[in-house]
Amino acid sequence: MQNSGHPRVEIVVPVRNEEYDLGPNVRRLREFLDTAFPFPAEVCIADNGSTDATFEIGTLLATELPGVRIVRIEQPGRGRALKQVWSGSSADVLAYLDVDLSTNLNALLPLVAPLVAGHSDVAIGTRLARGSRVVRRPKRELISRGYNLLLKATLGTRFSDAQCGFKAIRADVAAELLPLVEDPSWFFDTELLVLAERAGLRIHEVPVDWVDDLDSRVAIAQTVADDLRGIARLHRTVGRLPLEPVRQTFGRPAVADPRTALAARVLRFACVGVLSTIVYAVLYLLLRHTMPAQVANLVALLVTAVGNTALNRRVTFGVRGIENRGRHQLRGLVTFFIGWSLTASSLWLLHTAVAVPATAVEVTVLTVANLAATVVRFSLFQSWVFDDEAPTLPTFEPPAVLDHTRSN
Repeated sequence: MQNSGHPRVEIVVPVRNEEYDLGPNVRRLREFLDTAFPFPAEVCIADNGSTDATFEIGTLLATELPGVRIVRIEQPGRGRALKQVWSGSSADVLAYLDVDLSTNLNALLPLVAPLVAGHSDVAIGTRLARGSRVVRRPKRELISRGYNLLLKATLGTRFSDAQCGFKAIRADVAAELLPLVEDPSWFFDTELLVLAERAGLRIHEVPVDWVDDLDSRVAIAQTVADDLRGIARLHRTVGRLPLEPVRQTFGRPAVADPRTALAARVLRFACVGVLSTIVYAVLYLLLRHTMPAQVANLVALLVTAVGNTALNRRVTFGVRGIENRGRHQLRGLVTFFIGWSLTASSLWLLHTAVAVPATAVEVTVLTVANLAATVVRFSLFQSWVFDDEAPTLPTFEPPAVLDHTRSN
């Protein structure tokens, strides 16, 4: 079956106590691979902690069917099984699918082909994209959509379906990512995808035909609890993971029209600026009751400057992780002093012209001064604050267009 020189695919079927589905579905999978799949492919049954006859049945299948093998992992956990088998595989592309074959096998070639071609790094089946055809109970549909919305809200993910049991990854990419994945169970999929996305890898999505397995024995309550703990852990730790080497080797930076990219960045910066200005005005009004105008202005600006730099770092300029965070905040403080000098000058001029101006007039003048300082602040953020290779304050120039290329 294997032809030298052709890319090899290994498909892992993780199982635990699946003595009834294992035999017919592995036979069906093997027949499909032999008759309708163009790449040399092996099937690995990954028995993780079965207590019924699953391992014995899998052993018989491995003996009977060419291109089928079985691995026994004593501890349960789909993530543990996938990590162990994928880490020891010699195939070029590593995939897995659920033993119930809920996903139509015709999606297998569209899943692995972009990886074989080098176009993508990870591929997932999705039940939540346009073009997917899904038969599923309303409760499972609601939980799935809610979970993926939660991922977008908490971790900023862009992939559409984290949990579909139909995924593939290039072996060279897996060798770098798998050591960073901690979860041994159901959250393994989500964690792998989040790390891949944070490393700038390309995730290819395949709309699938999917029919719910009515005999599914997934403990929904326990799985939800484990997933929530996994999300909380990733939220705390993902910024500290050593993903930069993966990004340097495999990352694919987004290529966009520079005018569109600049417009989007300006819009995000403006939204952060509006929020900061509102917070600044509220703080100034609160502090003005207990301290002079200049002191209230300085304290309010200082507090909002730290938050403004942190928000722009993440939201506007897409800088994540703790690396260079202190340097960025220090540079942000330089822009703060520029803003402070403008607002302090405005206050001085106002108090020179009017002995005791109304508080509303002070706030109005300071708001206008802050808006005027925004142009300077954006230019500094764009060309200096978050540019870790810039040794000195640069002149204000339009952003350079980067040529993002990658050879495979």
